[in-house]
Amino acid sequence: MAITLVNPSGLPEIDAYRQVSIASGTRLVFIAGQVAWDAEGVTVGGDGLAAQVEQCYLNVGTALAEVGGSFDDVAKLTVHVVDWTPDKMPLLMEGITRAAAKLGVTPVPPATLLGVAALDVPEHLVEVEATAMLD
Repeated sequence: MAITLVNPSGLPEIDAYRQVSIASGTRLVFIAGQVAWDAEGVTVGGDGLAAQVEQCYLNVGTALAEVGGSFDDVAKLTVHVVDWTPDKMPLLMEGITRAAAKLGVTPVPPATLLGVAALDVPEHLVEVEATAMLD
């Protein structure tokens, strides 16, 4: 595995993620922001945040697999959520957990979570982008 996750002493230890990601592979991969589109470009999940998060993560998984990677190779995930408020965290985590179960991986929460006013089309509620390091 090309990624080592660390919580340095002197920084808060947060269960959902690690403060530092060390990448030691040879190929740096940038996965463009993935929205809740299926392979035909149809938005999955309607106005359900958890369902859209799940589809976004599945799309990131598809992109990683195409280049020979997996979520184990992810150094950083950035998630953009429309009209983010902390009360949406359970829905975000539900979508992540469902996608992880389908992919057979450990759930990978975002390293960076950003609230945004809007995304590319009005029905999209979330976008997930990834940076991975492959050996």
